[in-house]
Amino acid sequence: MGRRWRDGRGELVVRRGPEGEADGGGEGDAVTVALEIATSYRARTKGLLGRDSVDGALLLSPAGSVHTFGMRIPIDVAYVDRRLRVIAVRTMRPGRLGLPRPRSRHVLEAEAGAMAEWGLRAGSLVTVRTE
Repeated sequence: MGRRWRDGRGELVVRRGPEGEADGGGEGDAVTVALEIATSYRARTKGLLGRDSVDGALLLSPAGSVHTFGMRIPIDVAYVDRRLRVIAVRTMRPGRLGLPRPRSRHVLEAEAGAMAEWGLRAGSLVTVRTE
């Protein structure tokens, strides 16, 4: 299930039912978030450096770990496997080095607290829509 995205914009769809399932009963709705996609070495290296805010989320692909050296704001980081299931979600303050996640193929970044608002957590399944 290789993913071939290019630098650009898209949408992140977070399924909010149990275990991220779309038909999860009462909370089986989904949240759609603006997404910036960074797949080139240059875009992944720049990431959120120097920004004071994030509009939605940033997808780094491929990526297995991140750092927050040079960042101005704390961020939420979600490690995502090749099937787009979230492995772990962490909040990182500026100046930190995140531990590598062996099964992680992609990383999502957003402002601290945003992922909890979206219902994104370990086990969630996400979809990436591109133009």
